[in-house]
Amino acid sequence: MTIRNENDVEVTLTGLRTDLAMMSEIHRTTTNDQGVSSMAPAGEIVISAGETIELKPGGLHVMLMKLQQPMTEGESFPLTLVFSGGGEVTVDVPILGLAARGPEN
Repeated sequence: MTIRNENDVEVTLTGLRTDLAMMSEIHRTTTNDQGVSSMAPAGEIVISAGETIELKPGGLHVMLMKLQQPMTEGESFPLTLVFSGGGEVTVDVPILGLAARGPEN
């Protein structure tokens, strides 16, 4: 998922919301000098004016926890991005297979 800030001021992504999961967060994957990867909540994400961030496996990504229903490959679910100042954007997220690395472009 790509998030573009088309404003002339920075915006802050403060959270996520979906009925599919009780908890939804943005996590960051990091790899240390020994090649061991780990994930942790990324907190708020500042997106500078005119900048773009990408949420994808292996970097910043959406983590859904405590699912409220099964996810079915081929279906989709709404995910609301919550920004500072009260702005919200809802996107439709496709459910891909377990080994998927993201939608083909």
